[in-house]
Amino acid sequence: MSIVIMIGQFILGISILVILHELGHFLAARAFGIKVDKFYLFFDAWGFSLFKFTYKDVEYGIGWLPLGGYVKIAGMIDESMDTEQMQGEPQPWEFRSKPAWQRLIVMLGGVFVNIVLAIFIFWMLTARLGDSYIANSTVKYGIVPGAVGKKIGLQAGDKIIAINGQPVDRFEDLMGAKVLLDHTVLTVQRNGKDFAITVPSNIINDLSDNSPGQFISPLPRARFSIDSVVKGSNAQIAGIVKGDSVTAVNGIKIQFFDQLQAELKKNINKPVLLEIKRGNAFKTLTVNVNKDGTLGMKDGGFGVAAHFDLPEEKTIHYGFFGSLPVGAEKAWETFATNAKAIGKVFKGDAKFGKIIGGPVAIATQFGKEIIWVRFWTMVGLLSIALAFTNLLPIPALDGGHAVFLIIEMIKGKPLSDKFLERSQIVGFVLIISLMVFVFGNDIIKIVLKSKP
Repeated sequence: MSIVIMIGQFILGISILVILHELGHFLAARAFGIKVDKFYLFFDAWGFSLFKFTYKDVEYGIGWLPLGGYVKIAGMIDESMDTEQMQGEPQPWEFRSKPAWQRLIVMLGGVFVNIVLAIFIFWMLTARLGDSYIANSTVKYGIVPGAVGKKIGLQAGDKIIAINGQPVDRFEDLMGAKVLLDHTVLTVQRNGKDFAITVPSNIINDLSDNSPGQFISPLPRARFSIDSVVKGSNAQIAGIVKGDSVTAVNGIKIQFFDQLQAELKKNINKPVLLEIKRGNAFKTLTVNVNKDGTLGMKDGGFGVAAHFDLPEEKTIHYGFFGSLPVGAEKAWETFATNAKAIGKVFKGDAKFGKIIGGPVAIATQFGKEIIWVRFWTMVGLLSIALAFTNLLPIPALDGGHAVFLIIEMIKGKPLSDKFLERSQIVGFVLIISLMVFVFGNDIIKIVLKSKP
């Protein structure tokens, strides 16, 4: 059922984005008196559609090929490759009969709607939830680096006090694009001394092979106690109960949850002695560690949930209209992050297969349970990603059409229909090839991560 929920959220989110993107083209075309023949979610390749109806001379439908959607605009060489219509004399209601600047607006209508949608979503989320963060100055015990963070020299307990010489106000900024995509210099405080650690320009390659927390954990280092115990788990069998604090593993003193995790990982499939503080009393329990290095069932899984002594989270409430510029800023930051990631590929700092995520990767981000804040956050992020992708100067994408129209405006005459037809075919083949690549890339990543 959880897989169905995840796929359902993905399909709903993508459908919303595609419909609104195509609506941008549709409304812009209608505003300039251009006839629209079709409006489709997904592609009705070879004329086959799952559902369709006609209203006011426009055919609306759902195609069977889930590669986006399209509006078929009369007098335009597009995804439909309907060259027969182009053989006749241009009509005043056709795309080709309109001034280049109007056609350019039609082409950018979808991108415009995606950007507006993202701003609106981030605006509404900010208005409702505010802007929450952990002040970096309140983090008492420093960070918990993952494998990638340790690789560049970070250690548990480090305090990162500056990014490129600028003081860090928000703890969350340490995991952001500014650090991971800008070849950043971190000022680290360790044992009372400050020193610099440079984040490699190609760190994104390592991060793509690991979970996001493998650079720095999204939670600061913190003391902990047992919040709940799974029935039937190794922890429950050993006698661990809610409220217990683990103070030592095999005689090694610990204070923090990452220390517990590290010691358990050293003893996979072995029994360990845990020193437990319960109230004012101390006792020692023997617990079997499973194959995952946790205290769950014998065949895997977590056996306990922890309660962390975390710094208090701050929330800024901007009000309804005050949240608009905050939402717009978040949308712009997301757009800039997409641009920086692609820029990394062209600079040779990142491999394309490492930074790109296809349908499988995107679907997993929606999660296996319905959390509407997460759902709409994902839709907002994807709306910006869709806008950015469509602006790329690739034939068959909006950006490709826009480039040809700008060239026409500079030259003072349109490019030949034959050239546009061939470009459209090349672009469509390129897009299909890209879709096959990213889908296969997702599968390969899943297979590699599932290997022990």
